[in-house]
Amino acid sequence: MLKTIRETMIGKATIRLVETGAGYTGLVFVGGVVKSRIEGSDADDVWRRLHDEAARSNPGFFGFDGARRRFLRIFHDGFSSPAYFREERDYKLAAKEKLDARVPIETALDGKGLGEAAFAVFQATNLLSPFEKVRMQEVLRGPHADRFIRGAVRFTVGDTRRGLSAMEQALKPHEVAKWTAVTYLPFLWRPDAHMFLKPMVTKDFAGRVGHGFANDYSPRLDEAVYLGLLDLVGTTEREIADLDPRDRIDIQSFIWVVGDYDVEAETGVT
Repeated sequence: MLKTIRETMIGKATIRLVETGAGYTGLVFVGGVVKSRIEGSDADDVWRRLHDEAARSNPGFFGFDGARRRFLRIFHDGFSSPAYFREERDYKLAAKEKLDARVPIETALDGKGLGEAAFAVFQATNLLSPFEKVRMQEVLRGPHADRFIRGAVRFTVGDTRRGLSAMEQALKPHEVAKWTAVTYLPFLWRPDAHMFLKPMVTKDFAGRVGHGFANDYSPRLDEAVYLGLLDLVGTTEREIADLDPRDRIDIQSFIWVVGDYDVEAETGVT
């Protein structure tokens, strides 16, 4: 006996998860026509794969092969290109060195009065907007600075939920409880494990390569959203392993370059 247990819209596609008795079938409908069918024994896995399949219906989809071509069109020698170091990597490494020297993670959990040093690290890159930096200045020069930094440490070392909660409480009074603010320090402390989340460009990237994060993203500081981001990152690492990314600074740069793709600029289409 067939039983529909989940159904939702993703862009112009409808995805439906059906329990068959022998397992699960996932269906992707576009315009009322079944475009894809996925079988499996794990409902959550089939549902995740359905999201990824539906994301491929994005008009901007070009997959990881297209993403690789886009990146190499700009940086011909990939992550070894001199221009890549100059434009994407060097300044982030310099910010990391400043963070490690001024706000070392080993002492930051119990440290006090580190707000000014942390703010200097936020100032060291253009990853946050000028408006966000103004708000972060208020946070890190105010009474919530220690709570924010300690929350960032907890997040970095794996206590994601409590770390997010602490940072959100510190940021909300200053109207900057955003993914850019909460992922910045963990990304620089541990670029082997964490990722900076710039929402719009990352969603665009996910849509172009056909990953469900394009539809699953939420501005809520929810652990599930961050885990979805890490799934996108892990998929990207596997798909571009031939380019030899060193860490997630390289992955973040790849996402930024590809996600900022301008079809009209690339093709001359108007």
